[in-house]
Amino acid sequence: MTETLFGGPTLPPAYPERAAWGTAPKLRAWQQEALDLYLQNSPRDFLAVATPGAGKTTFALRIASTLIDSGAVNRVTIVAPTDHLKRQWADAAAKVGIAIDPNFKNSDGQHGRGFIGVAVTYAQVASKPLLHRAKTEAARTLVILDEIHHGGEALSWGDGLREAFDPAVRRLSLTGTPFRSDTSPIPFVEYAEDRDGIRRSKADYTYGYGNALRDHVVRPVMFMAYSGQMRWRTSAGEEMAASLGEAAVTKDITSHAWRTALNPAGEWIPAVLAGADKRLSEVRRTVPDAGGLVIATDHEDARAYAGQLKRITGESPTVILSDDAKASNKIEDFSAGDKRWMVAVRMVSEGVDVPRLSVGVYATSTSTPLFFAQAVGRFVRARKRGETASVFLPSVPQLMALANSMEMERDHALDRPEKEDGDGLFNPEDALMEEANREEKASDSLTKGKFEALDSQASFDRVLFDGGEFGTGGEVGSDDELDFLGIPGLLDAEQVGTLLRQRQHEQLNRKNRKGPAAAAQQVPAVPDHRMLMDLRNELAKNVAAWAARTGTPHGVVHTKLRTVCGGPPVAQANEEQLKSRLRKLQDWFVGRK
Repeated sequence: MTETLFGGPTLPPAYPERAAWGTAPKLRAWQQEALDLYLQNSPRDFLAVATPGAGKTTFALRIASTLIDSGAVNRVTIVAPTDHLKRQWADAAAKVGIAIDPNFKNSDGQHGRGFIGVAVTYAQVASKPLLHRAKTEAARTLVILDEIHHGGEALSWGDGLREAFDPAVRRLSLTGTPFRSDTSPIPFVEYAEDRDGIRRSKADYTYGYGNALRDHVVRPVMFMAYSGQMRWRTSAGEEMAASLGEAAVTKDITSHAWRTALNPAGEWIPAVLAGADKRLSEVRRTVPDAGGLVIATDHEDARAYAGQLKRITGESPTVILSDDAKASNKIEDFSAGDKRWMVAVRMVSEGVDVPRLSVGVYATSTSTPLFFAQAVGRFVRARKRGETASVFLPSVPQLMALANSMEMERDHALDRPEKEDGDGLFNPEDALMEEANREEKASDSLTKGKFEALDSQASFDRVLFDGGEFGTGGEVGSDDELDFLGIPGLLDAEQVGTLLRQRQHEQLNRKNRKGPAAAAQQVPAVPDHRMLMDLRNELAKNVAAWAARTGTPHGVVHTKLRTVCGGPPVAQANEEQLKSRLRKLQDWFVGRK
């Protein structure tokens, strides 16, 4: 075995310097082990499961080069989820001497001269399976199925893949997320029955996030969770309030509080974006080109978030929208540059492969395990040892559970009971990936019409890392938040854990020192919860009236009142603080008459 992957020019190393996407001069240990297994068995079908950022592309191209050189295949077809990934595959293959045409269209019939194969999308294959079958039959074809879980998204897609590539002499399936939200079988994947009689996908080789983290192949991920007080109006006209992530509330209340937090007109999103930008500034001290990505629910929110980031940073972020023909070029330009932020709708979670992304904001209400894993996967690709990733997200139970289970190994299971959703991995009512990754204008409009977001306030909740939780919560801008935002950008996983424990210990000591003084200032009387609720409701109505009169957003009015009168957010304010804000509002009304 030679030191280089493919004969020819030596390629730039992946460690510690940056390497071209999908290329490196040496195989990592897992790639070599998987390659040896493949060459030993020479299987027709092989499923490699490797965590995002581990180097599936390098592994696949090494196999392709070996099979081409040996004469086992003389054509390569690469199937990818998006047009952008088609181009990335073609660029990576070209760097190792394999000419792949990513511009092939079904109407062309044949790929361009000088190419050994094509890169196509799953949708492209499903629309003309017989065309691709004819191309497969016409040569000894290796089919590389990138993110193979997409093959089970729709019956027509699965049937199309089987029809098109059944004659292939070799099929190499790759995925970083070997599970789905439904029970549609994935083509060319073997299923084995477990002790409970449930058929589960069986990988030929698996390299999970936990192993990759220990090998320093991927970045350790810190999840920065933010809670806060939310207020909205229901379709019946009733005003409601709840803390984001509050326990013992219904799913509807959690959903509405979550959507209220993501509303661009509130205080929550600007506060979280500002915190994420502070974190990015800290990372860029040691990783100068580190970038950030905000994943938004729809185009409207994406544009609004971009405007807020411009006000925070003074720099216009790159905005990626699904209907933008130049989206792929924008992603490539951002990847090659050093701009701070990119904002994209949720559908690009899998189509964005930008190794310099280090900080993310999960600003979408999508919560399927598949989407979450793929979204987080945008930030874990390591270029040199010690790089860390930070993902900011709402403190809601669904996301907290997913963040805490980052290292869980999951298989795609068939035959599951229709009611099985206790572990959050499967719910028959979850949208398929196709639905989770598109804008869903009609359904979003219907859901948004059921309530009106009034105002939101953010507070720092905690940090989740390696299954543990750190931090004692605190106001935005407080030392309790800044302790964690200021963690250095170059640390290995063990150092991150040590530093997080140290910061938590310091916070607890700080609170204990303040404890006696704070207790002396507390009023011993038990607060009247009914009176407090009445005062909050009265304040909310007055704020709404003032907002209507002046055209000022509710959140801005609340912020101004807190600045003038002092005190915590409405949900934590006591009787005197609420009355003080009401008096100030009355002064404003009188002054305007």
